[in-house]
Amino acid sequence: MTPSEAIAKWAREGEEAVPTPWDRLPELYLYMDQVITYMHSQLSLFERTDDNPLLTSSMINNYVKSGVLERPDKKKYSRNHLVTLMVICMLKPVLSLQDIASLVRFGKESGEDQQTLYESYSQAQTEALQRVCRRVEECVPQGEDALRRLAMELALEANSCRAAAERILCELGNAKTEPPAKKESEPQAETKE
Repeated sequence: MTPSEAIAKWAREGEEAVPTPWDRLPELYLYMDQVITYMHSQLSLFERTDDNPLLTSSMINNYVKSGVLERPDKKKYSRNHLVTLMVICMLKPVLSLQDIASLVRFGKESGEDQQTLYESYSQAQTEALQRVCRRVEECVPQGEDALRRLAMELALEANSCRAAAERILCELGNAKTEPPAKKESEPQAETKE
């Protein structure tokens, strides 16, 4: 298979890919090895190579230690764990673990249930991937030079999107920690000279 054929194949798979619907996620608790296998099957489209997985048992343990992922119940992971892991794996190449934690925490604090949050995530992920894959498919017939240009454009767009996401999260985080600004109508305290 030529590089262009492999790229076109990946783009076709990406356009058809949709996250597993909530009601088809495993309801049974899974052990670590089962979680790794399941997540690999769900996220393989996003892995650069089989030698470079998006998730390992060490990563999961680190996410638990850092508080981004809830502690498993007797070494068993639930549907909610899987959802959080999917979000982490998709955002990890773009955002810091601290930013991801704030998004996960916001989801829990907003009062929305895990299913609603997962469905919002799934819709956004599907739409973004389909847009990119359509662009890739349209570019493949134009040849390798066009594909290289597209790769650069996509990387620059990704960097701009990352910067915007970080700025939003930074400012929203600062808004929680900064005291509210004084209103203009409030009298200023007199200073002694």
